Parts: sequence; C-alpha cells; structure tokens
Amino acid sequence: MVVSRSDRHIYAQLVDDDAGVSIAATSSLDPVFKDELKGKNKTQVANLVGKRMAEVAKEKGVVKIVFDRHGLLYHGRVKALAEGAREGGLEF
Repeated sequence: MVVSRSDRHIYAQLVDDDAGVSIAATSSLDPVFKDELKGKNKTQVANLVGKRMAEVAKEKGVVKIVFDRHGLLYHGRVKALAEGAREGGLEF
C-alpha cells in the first residue's frame, strides 16, 4: 500500500509490484466519504481512508501488505491511515 498526501487530502493505493499494476485506490476525495467527513479533522479523515482501504483490499482478496509511506514521516495523518488499515484487518 502506497500512501501520499497533500495539504488537504490523503491518498492510498494498493500496488502489485510484481505485475506493476494498481489493484485499488481510495482517498479523502472518494464519494463514499461525502457525508462522513463533515466536522472531522485531517487525522480523523486519514483514519477513515485507512479503514476504507482495508475494506477494498479484503474485497480484492488482499490481507497482507507492505506499507510504503513514500518517504513521509510515520506520524500524524500517515500514522492514522496505517492504524485505520490495521483496524480494518490489514496485516503489515
């Protein structure tokens, strides 16, 4: 799972490195979150994105992943996304 972020949004993508293809992706821009994001701060949003990524991964049959934070420090929103993915059932 590759994580990237901007000042306003956070993105997660499942990538199969062997085949060189993207399996699934989600972000804070995903229409699924339209009503859930109101009143939440960026860290809470990142946690929701992590949980959503775990749901999508399970649908695709993926349970074990490697967490690629793309050079970002493991704190704040990146950490919240990882914790949300773990809560959703992904194993790092």
